[in-house]
Amino acid sequence: MLTRLSIRNVVLIAALDLEFAGGLGVLTGETGAGKSILLDALGLVLGNRADSGLVRAGEDRASVTASFEFAILPDTVREALDESGIEIEPGEPLILKRQLRADGGSKAFVNDQPVSVAFLREMAPALVEIHGQHDDRGLVNPRGHRELLDRFAGGDGGTVAAAWRDWRAAREGFEIAQRRAIEAAEDRDLLLAYVEELTALQPEEGEEEKLALLRASMQKGEKLADDLSELRHLFQGSDSAMTSLRGAARRLDRIASEHPLLQQALEALDRAMIEADDAEARIADAAEAMAFEPAELDRIETRLFELRAAARKHGCQVDDLLTKLAKMRAALDEIEGGTEQLSRLEEASEAAAQVYRAQAELLHANRVTAALRLDQAVAAELAPLKLDAARFRTAVSDLPEERWGAHGMDSVEFLISTNPGAPFAPLAKIASGGELSRFILALKVALAEEGGAATIIFDEIDRGVGGAVADAIGERLARLASAGQLLAVTHSPQVAARGDRHYMIAKASEGMVTRTSVTLLDADERKEEIARMLSGAEITDEARAQAERLLERA
Repeated sequence: MLTRLSIRNVVLIAALDLEFAGGLGVLTGETGAGKSILLDALGLVLGNRADSGLVRAGEDRASVTASFEFAILPDTVREALDESGIEIEPGEPLILKRQLRADGGSKAFVNDQPVSVAFLREMAPALVEIHGQHDDRGLVNPRGHRELLDRFAGGDGGTVAAAWRDWRAAREGFEIAQRRAIEAAEDRDLLLAYVEELTALQPEEGEEEKLALLRASMQKGEKLADDLSELRHLFQGSDSAMTSLRGAARRLDRIASEHPLLQQALEALDRAMIEADDAEARIADAAEAMAFEPAELDRIETRLFELRAAARKHGCQVDDLLTKLAKMRAALDEIEGGTEQLSRLEEASEAAAQVYRAQAELLHANRVTAALRLDQAVAAELAPLKLDAARFRTAVSDLPEERWGAHGMDSVEFLISTNPGAPFAPLAKIASGGELSRFILALKVALAEEGGAATIIFDEIDRGVGGAVADAIGERLARLASAGQLLAVTHSPQVAARGDRHYMIAKASEGMVTRTSVTLLDADERKEEIARMLSGAEITDEARAQAERLLERA
């Protein structure tokens, strides 16, 4: 709840420090005393738009600091602090500060750490809820009506949210598989052609290297063919060197015995012929190894071209063609089996959808039942608040499927009709600000156990009413405040008498300077203020007596 509000240099307020407590606090004062300034100042720390006109004349800047204390931080506040890395120890106050310069610039802080104004605005709904003549937030905003109704019904739709997540996951899985199946079907004919082509090609691992070596060898043989032919002629022809060597050996053999040197020459010649025979054999082997048939070379070159062309086509090496073929066959198998898998995923998605619909329909029925109870609870509060001709209805409507979500299949909005026969319309469309505030009060009473902001402020909810209606308003404000903190700006003595703490707002002039002050009244001062509210400028003994009776009854 709000425990302290410090204001510096805001319009007519030079310096003001207010302490607040739980229960009902009432703020009273003459018209124009500056009650709206307090709300404008509080609005600054809640993230409202900064207006340089709020800076007190002659000053460079203004500031507002609000302290809040909680037994347990509201979830939305804790989550926002965690996301921003702001740590608050248990029992430590939450301190919001806003500085505003005369040139229009502003800064925001939470526990002395700089934050954005949007961050203040994000936390504001959990901290303070203001209802006034031009209320456009809180209970008036339809975005929160569904959650309020669910809380009133005794549940938060967690089962539906879980079913929604399951359905969404199953549906996404099916849609992804469906897209893949469509894409795969488009590729199926191409894959079949590729598989057929590579199957017919029958590539073998290491085949490219083997063919390349053969081709290189044959090409070398083609180039050396003439030289090898001439070499073989030197060894095999009738006029070849070998024929001459053999003839020389035969002649030496007949005369070698005639002299030792001739014998040595014969032996050397024999060795030369042996080496020559070996050379001839090796030349023959080389010629055979490099021998080629033009047709065979053409076949090898054609095969190499086909393998390398296929590798380029599929963006891989020749030795990877077999792997490529295996992957294509696997992709075809997946396509063939994809229909069955797609059917399973579709069935799972439809089953999850049925679970979601069933849970959402139960939530819808629960909402409809709770809506009737809420309508009755609000209706019971309308007559005492002088709204007996008005009607309240909680509209639970079906949403189109594209707007279904974790919240279910319903939209929820609070509607009112202010006169018999008049059509129902949203709360925000109501003509009278006073009526709107009383409708809000009736709703707050009906939803008293369902939580909301830590601090609730009603700004002149009693405008235009008095007597029994004002008393009824005061009684309901006190009832609401009994479980938390409620501040009421009021002109009604009946409402003021119900307060646990009473603040008087006054405006005084000192020469050319006008200042607004706020004073916490003691028992005697409070009786005097309520008497003023009853009698006007001149306070009579009768007014004092009536004020005392109001306070005693309250």
